Amino acid sequence: MDIPLTLTLSFGILVMIIALAVAARRLLGVRFGAIRTALAAFMAFSLAGPLLSPVMMSFASTAEKDDPGIGPLWVMVLAVMCVVLIPMVILVVAEALVPPGSIPGPIEFARSLRGRISRARRYSQITRIAFRHGLGPYLRGRGARLDDRSGRVRLARALRGALEDGGVTFVKLGQVLSTRRDLLPAEFVDELGKLQDHVAPAPWEQIEQVLVAELGGPVDEIFAEFTRRPLAAASIAQAYTARLHTGESVVVKVQRPAIRVVVAQDLDIVARLAHTLETRTRWGRALGLRDLAEGFAVAIREELDFRIESGNMAAVAVADSGGGTVTYPSPYAELCTERVLVMQRLTGGPLSGATREQGPELARTLLDCLLRQILLEGVFHADPHPGNIMLLTDGTLGLLDFGSVGRLDASVRAALQRFLIAMNRQDPLGVTDALLDVVPRPEEIDDAALERAMGQFMARHLAPGTGSMLMFTDLFRIVTEYGLSIPPEVAAVFRALATLEGTLVTLAPGFNLIDEARTFAGDYLAEQLDTTSVKDAVTHEIATLLPMLRRLPRRIERIASAAEHGRFSMNVRLLADERDRRFITGLLHQVLLTVLGATAGLMGVVLLGTDGGPRVIPGVISLYELIGFNLLVISSILVLRVLIGVFRRDRAA
Repeated sequence: MDIPLTLTLSFGILVMIIALAVAARRLLGVRFGAIRTALAAFMAFSLAGPLLSPVMMSFASTAEKDDPGIGPLWVMVLAVMCVVLIPMVILVVAEALVPPGSIPGPIEFARSLRGRISRARRYSQITRIAFRHGLGPYLRGRGARLDDRSGRVRLARALRGALEDGGVTFVKLGQVLSTRRDLLPAEFVDELGKLQDHVAPAPWEQIEQVLVAELGGPVDEIFAEFTRRPLAAASIAQAYTARLHTGESVVVKVQRPAIRVVVAQDLDIVARLAHTLETRTRWGRALGLRDLAEGFAVAIREELDFRIESGNMAAVAVADSGGGTVTYPSPYAELCTERVLVMQRLTGGPLSGATREQGPELARTLLDCLLRQILLEGVFHADPHPGNIMLLTDGTLGLLDFGSVGRLDASVRAALQRFLIAMNRQDPLGVTDALLDVVPRPEEIDDAALERAMGQFMARHLAPGTGSMLMFTDLFRIVTEYGLSIPPEVAAVFRALATLEGTLVTLAPGFNLIDEARTFAGDYLAEQLDTTSVKDAVTHEIATLLPMLRRLPRRIERIASAAEHGRFSMNVRLLADERDRRFITGLLHQVLLTVLGATAGLMGVVLLGTDGGPRVIPGVISLYELIGFNLLVISSILVLRVLIGVFRRDRAA
């Protein structure tokens, strides 16, 4: 007999909890998670006993009376409404303090537990590396002041050592940071520029597994010949030479096994470190480390997909209008996958093999090629260091490794063109206007002061014999001083030009990038002012404007006629967008609920303070008090509904 009774009680309790959960969700008008709602309903049920006890005692005290009436029933309804308020209050407080999604659910937690343990182990390893190189005080925001040059030098050396020990992701992060002269002091740029990306090759057995998995067959069946010894080995991939069955010599780039897992783990650590340093340190906030980390993560994920590199290779080759002066390897699209890249093999040697007579002409050709890619085509090689450029057997240049390619839209290209042309004319006003078109314009900026700074900049650096690296550094200083932020795509342009200068010096010591760039600007200006190009531009603009010009007289005549006869009017549709109407409706809804809740609360307080009136339960509660309590409950429900709407809207925004 006890078991059926227990089951009946358990079933009754479950029904009451479900009823409380459903009532709370319906009254709040918002969907909550099942676990959160069930916990709130269970807590409300646990508190229901103490809340209802005084009511039951009042019933017992009036049980001996002959006719208590319906008063106790109304009091019981009030008590039940108060019990329903409990889960509503709990849900609203939880929404404010612990929003949905801020704490993973049990299923998500169980799935990510293994990854969390692995990430924690790697994070601990990186932390030990940082402390071993003396970066602990800087991570806590207590390091030496960065306005002291000796402190910057020590920190830069420690950072380079830690990045080298950290592995592939951190080495590449340091290499990217070494190009950001607009963000980092010169000591950091020079030190991080020493980072190298050379590692021991992975065993052939592991590489063969990747090839078979990606190409869908044994290596000896896909290729007529395949050299097992790597041509080159880097942290992300290794390169091999091979020959296709059709006779073409190719280079096969194969991604290292399991590198994606390591990079994904390290990128998460980089993001966490950037967030911590930007939150806790002044220099981290000044550098905007979180934005840097996000941009770096996007770039390295693209580098891990060789299909993107294959597309970059084809895009640069198609866009190049330099007349074939630089050769690009052609990818074999049918053999290119996410982890394998097969491309044409270029025959030649390193740039160091160029003779003194070849050097200046090759340097001029390379600079002309990159400037055309940047300024005319908008697709350019973003990492033209000597290791990515070959001197081919026919005496021309070959460009390799398209993992890092920049893209510029037409508006940015036009602004860069105006910037270079104005530099060639030494026009401070034109340079300033073009610069403000390239970078996001701050809300407050002293245009006159910036124009003077650019004038002094050109007076210092456009004189014969001035080094271009000093020019880039000074330009970045002006950008930082006036609160200008360089977009990532423009930063890639400056990085490519800064890298190119070292390559040009290798080809032709003493090569002046500034003078050659000004010559390119002069030639480009002459092309722009050519009679044929101007005629084509005017013809295009007239063809675009002609339909509008043909309709303009008729429209003017209609407007004049309507005004003459007093029929001229204007129609303006307010809130024509459905989103605007929904916003206004929601706002009015919230205001109406607030007013009703406040009114009900005030009326309830007034009634509770009113003496007299008929007694609903003799000696216990009057009618005025019962109505006052009900109004307070209604007011609480309306206020809670408003609050939950506010919390949800703030989080969505």
